[in-house]
Amino acid sequence: MNENIFNPNYGVEKPAETASLPPIVSLKDIYQHYDTGETVFKDFNLSIPDIPEKGQFITLMGQSGCGKSTILRYISGLQSPTSGTILFKGQPRDRKNSVPMVFQQYTNLEWKTVLENVRLPLDINNVNREEANEKAMEILKVVGLETHADQYAKYPLLSGGQLQRVAIARGLIMNPEILLMDEPFGALDVKTRQDMQLFLRTIFENQEDMTIILVTHSISEAVFLSDKVYVLGNKPAEVIQDLDISLGNIRSESVIGSEKFKEYESELRSALGL
Repeated sequence: MNENIFNPNYGVEKPAETASLPPIVSLKDIYQHYDTGETVFKDFNLSIPDIPEKGQFITLMGQSGCGKSTILRYISGLQSPTSGTILFKGQPRDRKNSVPMVFQQYTNLEWKTVLENVRLPLDINNVNREEANEKAMEILKVVGLETHADQYAKYPLLSGGQLQRVAIARGLIMNPEILLMDEPFGALDVKTRQDMQLFLRTIFENQEDMTIILVTHSISEAVFLSDKVYVLGNKPAEVIQDLDISLGNIRSESVIGSEKFKEYESELRSALGL
């Protein structure tokens, strides 16, 4: 994928001074209790550092029900904890803290075209239509869907992988600092899922300064995509391990199955109790 509207210095690793910067997102003293009597979080803390001009790919893993998706909903603003604080670069949430999220189930508007779906955040922000269309087409070229711009965003006109590319393109169009992904490839067949993993990693490698936070149950997916994996224990949740993944900034299928790759998989299996 050669088109790159994010980072003209593709592949060039830059030093990142993070010590003096507040985390890009922090969850502080989170308590989440439901009327059913279930307590998911109690005094839970998680800070994800800000790495300027480089970004990072973070993955959350853990048993079902441990609160991984809830964390994404906190960050996106779709849910608030019973108590506790969510901070963005040290500041409380405001209207500027809009964080896009890609779900497992396709969230495209089937009665709108691919272009219209991708353009939607710009329309909501009253961006000039000509400018919005131009930006949307740029993003569609990045995700390889420019020839499908005038098709309706629904199955079977588009495949499952193409529909998720539409959702990812819509998430990227506002150049977000954070992109959230909740099992985005869980409904795809094995081959399409592998293709989408390569696609997503390439998108990330081409961006300039974006933090992607992914929830997945796939150990191999987590290892291939991530710079760091946080493993959560269950109810009340806590981070029981954080694992740095060092497989190079630019990754291809060749890293899969390598000894280092297998070692990371083994560490994650152990942390997950598998």
